[in-house]
Amino acid sequence: MDTTAIIVTIVGLGLAAFVLWYFFFSPRQTTSAVSSSSGVQEVDITVKGGYSPDIIEVERGKPVQLSFYRDEENSCSEELLMPDFSIRRDLPAFKTTLVELLPEKAGTFTFTCGMGMLRGSLVVK
Repeated sequence: MDTTAIIVTIVGLGLAAFVLWYFFFSPRQTTSAVSSSSGVQEVDITVKGGYSPDIIEVERGKPVQLSFYRDEENSCSEELLMPDFSIRRDLPAFKTTLVELLPEKAGTFTFTCGMGMLRGSLVVK
């Protein structure tokens, strides 16, 4: 290998490591749900290159309303999957989609885009 091939290989490995870190190990934003007067726990989530916030804390046994606002046209973010709650929703660009659920058991439940690259967690306490 000559010097150019070594440099290209090192840069490629570095970029691959960055992509892995960004999608799977980067710091996450956490928020707790706000309860409305009717007792529903409400959270607003922006979808733009990821979920913000991407860790949501809610209480077990109380209804939850998640409002997903998709602020982009990226095809990866057009679908929301919450397999533990059997939820699949299309997220139209520049619109808000409501997802309502009742978490009946404590734990951490993952939600993703249709491709599994954008990730978030619903933490039920």
